[in-house]
Amino acid sequence: MVMKKKYLAIVMGLMVGASVLAGCGTDQSADSSAEEETVSQVYGEITALGDSSFTLDSGMGDTMEVTVTDDTEFTTLTSAGGSGGMQGGGDMEMQGSGAPGDAPADGDGGSDAADAGEPENADGGESDSSDAESADGSDAENGDESADTLSAGSGDESAVTLSAGSGESDGSDAESGDGSADTGDRSGAPDNADGGTPPDMPSDGDSADGDMPDMPSDGGSADGEMPDLSSESGDSGSGTSASIDFDDLSVGDVVAVTCDADGNATSVLLLYSAASEETASMGDGGSTSSASGITYTAVNEYTADAAVDGETISSAGADENAILISDGAAVTITDCTVTRDSDGSTGGDDASFYGVGAAILAADGTAYISDTTIDTDAAGGAGVFAYGDSVVYVADCTITTQQGTSGGIHAAGGGTLYAWNLAVETNGGSAAAIRSDRGGGTMVVDEGTYTSNGGSSPAVYCTADIAVHDAALTATASEAVCIEGLNSLRLYDCDLTGSMPDDSQNDCTWNVILYQSMSGDSEVGNSVFEMVGGSLTAENGGMFYTTNTESTFTLSGVDITYAEDSEFFLRCTGNDNERGWGSSGSNGADCLFTAIDQEMEGDVIWDSISQLDFYLTDGSTLTGAVLDDETYAGNGGDGSCNLYIGSGCTWIVTGDSVLSGLQNAGTIEDVSGNTVTIQGTDGTVYVQGTSQYTITVDSYEDDADLSGASAVSAWSDYEVERPDEI
Repeated sequence: MVMKKKYLAIVMGLMVGASVLAGCGTDQSADSSAEEETVSQVYGEITALGDSSFTLDSGMGDTMEVTVTDDTEFTTLTSAGGSGGMQGGGDMEMQGSGAPGDAPADGDGGSDAADAGEPENADGGESDSSDAESADGSDAENGDESADTLSAGSGDESAVTLSAGSGESDGSDAESGDGSADTGDRSGAPDNADGGTPPDMPSDGDSADGDMPDMPSDGGSADGEMPDLSSESGDSGSGTSASIDFDDLSVGDVVAVTCDADGNATSVLLLYSAASEETASMGDGGSTSSASGITYTAVNEYTADAAVDGETISSAGADENAILISDGAAVTITDCTVTRDSDGSTGGDDASFYGVGAAILAADGTAYISDTTIDTDAAGGAGVFAYGDSVVYVADCTITTQQGTSGGIHAAGGGTLYAWNLAVETNGGSAAAIRSDRGGGTMVVDEGTYTSNGGSSPAVYCTADIAVHDAALTATASEAVCIEGLNSLRLYDCDLTGSMPDDSQNDCTWNVILYQSMSGDSEVGNSVFEMVGGSLTAENGGMFYTTNTESTFTLSGVDITYAEDSEFFLRCTGNDNERGWGSSGSNGADCLFTAIDQEMEGDVIWDSISQLDFYLTDGSTLTGAVLDDETYAGNGGDGSCNLYIGSGCTWIVTGDSVLSGLQNAGTIEDVSGNTVTIQGTDGTVYVQGTSQYTITVDSYEDDADLSGASAVSAWSDYEVERPDEI
């Protein structure tokens, strides 16, 4: 069921890697002292129940038998006002108030950027969500007490409460909005250029051999870390715990299990109840399935088709919408002025996930917006928000927002938004100009300027499938782009600029980050960044960073400008970030990087808990060294770094380098044109050079198999014809 898939996506996003799963059921070392009890925690779905045991599936093909005893404690999470684990209205607060840089979904308490490590607004003021929009400083975007399920029915003309599942994505349009979103063919052009059915985005599934990023084992805190699910209180954000019995467990439940040194379960925490979900979904038509639904209030609410022309609509109420479209209405808004000015608005996850407080919200319907000025000065005051099954078309508008968690254009919960030639400026924290959040969706943007001036506010914060063409994208106080989990950003002929400040919470400073915060805002999977043509500028720090996720980078003919203090071109390693992006020592990246007719400068850094395959194709040149940096690799692993140099491509070596595999059909030399020595780890000299530098490899070939390289897509695959209404 759709709702079950949504919760599984959230909960499975919390699970640790296969190595941790294996640890709960394995024998302890004979060297272990009897006085030192080894405790481990695993997460997964119950697939079978026995008399005193159950089978746990991690979702990665790994299963284990969990044995319970008379001493095993069974509890369930209950939200404030809800019950039955992660069902109905029982949202689990997954993190505090920060999001990584600009990567995570930027809830109010977090930040849109991954760079700052602070709540949504890097300054720590405005952010109210648990997952910061940027990966730089906060993972806080998603920590609110709001329910993931919206309740049904409203008895007020100015208040609308959506029924459960009404905002769900069908799983084909939004990669991050469905627990099974790694399937489906999304390649190809849109079905409807005329504004009917939104076009599907191509699927970027997990790589077959990618390891799932690990979750931090330590307890959560306000800075965006995951709460300790094994705590005695069972408290998780706004939730509390209640005792249950083994007999209350069902096949399909998602649980967190703490095991002792013998592999027996000492505690079982029910995170999601399959039985409760089925009960909720079978309720009478439109009846609430949540103890605490999301209720919208608005100055102007449209529940039937309408045309609004030349009006001024002002909103000053706390957490209200100026314009709300619901009940499947199609509303055309032309040549209007829409404002939101409220000192009492709270923003937070309700704003980030559901559009509460946005100037114009399509909660259940279609909006056509053109030649309109939209200004907001309220926490959570997004300019235009598409939620759920809604579709928004917006063109030739000026959108300005002032406070935190106030993105310019925003999609979440599977919403779809198409934009043409907008002038967007945001000034608050965790307020990306192009912003998405939990549940993802589809955003296609053609032309315009999109500027984010706040801390932890990248130009684009991506937990959706986003394609942008011929636009100027600028972040003046954050990284340029943050992509989290199973989501994608494709840029065609765009000018992208970021300026992320250094921050002590971060291991490094970056311009584009692909990562997984484990916040629950995005499904675990392959993050995709593709850039064709245009320009990319970093005003501080390194260029590309990927950690705790699978990732695919594809660059083709991009004009790149580096910061004077550039630390690296690409960093593909584990991390020890203070916000807890996976478990330190086992949170590396699995990265495919392809350069097509691309000039690149800077070092490529990898470690043994990561997997990097780097391809130079079609005349590309890399100037830099390839370095193995084990700083964040813990006890190390069996990762690798392989470099493939196609015919006509060049690697200009600037320092001693270390790789696992090197396949070279091109040229390898230093900056003076000297041949570089290539030597095996076993002492074999494959190439005797005259340069001062040496490349050390496990294996070497004088040809290159480029079949594993990624390819670029075309803007025409995503371009949507502007509808007549705008």
